[in-house]
Amino acid sequence: MAELDVAELASDLIRIDTTNRGGGDCRERPAAEYVAERLGEVGIEVRLLESAPGRTNAVARIAGSDPDRPGLLVHGHLDVVPADPAGWSVHPFSGEIRDGVLWGRGAVDMKNMVAMTLSVVRSWAQAGHRPRRDIVLAFTADEEDTGRYGAGYLADGHPDLFEGCTEGISESGGYTFHVDGRRLYPIGAAERGTAWLTLTARGTAGHGSKPNRDNAVAALADAVHRIAGYQWPVRLTPTVRAALTRMGEALGVEVDTDRPDLDVDAVLEQLGPARRLVESTVRNSANPTMLSAGYKVNVIPGEATGQVDGRVLPGTEEEFEKTITELVGPRVDWQYYHREVPLSAPVDSPTFASMSAALRAEDPDAHVVPYCMGGGTDAKQFSRLGILGYGFAPLKLPPEFDYGALFHGVDERVPVSALEFGVRVLDRFLTDVA
Repeated sequence: MAELDVAELASDLIRIDTTNRGGGDCRERPAAEYVAERLGEVGIEVRLLESAPGRTNAVARIAGSDPDRPGLLVHGHLDVVPADPAGWSVHPFSGEIRDGVLWGRGAVDMKNMVAMTLSVVRSWAQAGHRPRRDIVLAFTADEEDTGRYGAGYLADGHPDLFEGCTEGISESGGYTFHVDGRRLYPIGAAERGTAWLTLTARGTAGHGSKPNRDNAVAALADAVHRIAGYQWPVRLTPTVRAALTRMGEALGVEVDTDRPDLDVDAVLEQLGPARRLVESTVRNSANPTMLSAGYKVNVIPGEATGQVDGRVLPGTEEEFEKTITELVGPRVDWQYYHREVPLSAPVDSPTFASMSAALRAEDPDAHVVPYCMGGGTDAKQFSRLGILGYGFAPLKLPPEFDYGALFHGVDERVPVSALEFGVRVLDRFLTDVA
């Protein structure tokens, strides 16, 4: 069975330190080589593509039995965010399995999905099995920064590798979310766009002891304060409307998103813990995250800069830009530090139905719901090739596991049984997807 080796694969991947500190500081090559070796053992040819020294991506194509069907992309990133061992119960790169739980950085984001995918396709190769559609596997670098060395590099420089692919799956969906004894399984069908901003205020430099009405630091602080205090208006996209409706049905909460007097915040309260799946996606957002100015306490600098993490719903980009311009005011300029488009995929597609069916086959009590991801994934870069992206990395988790908190958190971990469940669901889905 494919699930028998998934924990070992995931543990091996976690032990390969692929910490991405941003700004090009990462080395995914050892993990890409590991992937290539594991696939090569079963006769699957892998191309290693390096965008910069050490920044390596692994891509393979598995031919389907029906060449007339469009291809499906399965992608997962090999890099992880930093982890300080001092705060962890186990070393974050130990890949330790204790009491049926796998620990380490990447256990949920997202070396788990990489391992599950490897398990499925290795078992296919060993059994001589072929899926119906071509399956393209892409294991990427740099997702935890800008994607420049990973999915962006592949989409821009090697689009031929993804020829024929119309849809893709990756992280942040298909996992258990427990609410009042019910098991919801949210599938990502949209993503807010990335709008990372740099704010720059310029003023008159001078001595800190003298009056200065052209103080760049003060101007920046005012702008940051306005951005942080702004309440963005509700903007319900089709995916979020579907999410609210289907969550309401699963939880016995009446939700009519067509009501002109709909109080979205009141609906979120009624949904209880399930509100966490949608509350960050009923509005745009902009959170100040970094400030930089000056070099000495008694010197007023001539320039001050700040950075803001903005996230933008599909169809609201123009509104977001206009609002930011108004909030920063005439004393502060802003520009994009990094920008990626918002995404949306249909929730009534055969592919979404196949994901739902695969989950219900392994958990008959599953309530499958669509949702919009508050952040972003490599699906943004692959969308340049016309590939619709879904978040589907299935895991059956016990009630005590706070999956969302483990992303980028301390003591990241996942039950081995959840990985084995994920392998079975992926096997069903990838074999039968229409």
